[in-house]
Amino acid sequence: MFLLPLLIAACVSPAPEFMGATRTETTVNGRDYVVLQKGERVEVIRLGYAHRGEHQEIRATMIELIPTVTGCTVRESSLTGDSGEMRGSLNCPG
Repeated sequence: MFLLPLLIAACVSPAPEFMGATRTETTVNGRDYVVLQKGERVEVIRLGYAHRGEHQEIRATMIELIPTVTGCTVRESSLTGDSGEMRGSLNCPG
C-alpha cells in the first residue's frame, strides 16, 4: 500500500516548459496536487481519480492553490486546461 502513492507521484511529468521548475506537493480536502512554478508560469496537476460532478470544484481549488503556493496572482485570462492539469501566467511581486 505504501508503494502505490510513491509510484503515482513518480509518474507526474511536467510539461516540457516546466522542467527544472520549483515543485510543491500539497493536499486539499483529501486530494493531492502538484504545483510547478518556473518564473511567471505555473502548472497545477491533480493526482488521482475524480468522479463525475467533482470537476468544477476541483478546478476552483486548483485556481485557489496558485496564489497560496506561489505568492503570486494568477492572470485568470491566461489559464488553460481542466481539472486534471492547468497552466497559466503569474504576476509576481518585485
